[in-house]
Amino acid sequence: MNTNTISILGIQFFTGRVEDVFRQLESCGGLLTAPAAPNLADILKEKDYYHALLNSDIVIPDSGYMVLIWNWILRRNSIQKLSGLKFINFFLQHISSSSKKLFLINPNDEEGEANRLLFREKGVRVSDDFMYTAPIYPKQVEDNTLLKLIETSQPHWVLINIGGGVQEKLGLYLRQNLSFKPAIICTGAAIAFKTERQVPIPAWIDRLYLGWLARCVSNPRLYIKRYLKSFYLLMILIRYKEKTPYKSAHKISIQNA
Repeated sequence: MNTNTISILGIQFFTGRVEDVFRQLESCGGLLTAPAAPNLADILKEKDYYHALLNSDIVIPDSGYMVLIWNWILRRNSIQKLSGLKFINFFLQHISSSSKKLFLINPNDEEGEANRLLFREKGVRVSDDFMYTAPIYPKQVEDNTLLKLIETSQPHWVLINIGGGVQEKLGLYLRQNLSFKPAIICTGAAIAFKTERQVPIPAWIDRLYLGWLARCVSNPRLYIKRYLKSFYLLMILIRYKEKTPYKSAHKISIQNA
């Protein structure tokens, strides 16, 4: 387990640098998650999602709202935001120097092609055998077809680009059931900011914790309601702070850990 962590709601959030995240995943594999505030606000009723975070190898503090509450309202041990977008920017800069194979899991064929083109521009070619369009998953996420594809292709990098709250459960499903340990990256929309399938977010907006605002302006009908429910996270953090909301929460024993 990485020692550079701080417990928030029982989840071990990584407190190191983005390059440390990349190097750990490159050398050891594992499941990376980057929970957003709206999803964290749902953890009291989304236990499977919470367990996916609890059992991730690296959880980065993507939510500026969570970081502000933790640092300025609760005044706990300070933590710095490390966004999924910052990680993806670093990943795109360094993936071309890696000879390790990349597998893309996409929400639809159009976004899949946009993602493949982006990586091609970075010098990384992704063949059809390393592309997968995810179905709409039920509440309990399993995908034996995908599992067999990844087992056959044996990539080192698995980039999941589907909705938050689902991708983390899919990542844990793969982490538990694959016979090897790839680096499974669950950073959701971060890659879509780079392909411009969603509104582009410059680094300075991300540094100012204003990515949510850019998304709300770009599509208010979709995002304003989503981000309004994030305010419930304040009450959850005040009540539980470092502790888990679930008495029975535990890490899952994974054979290839």
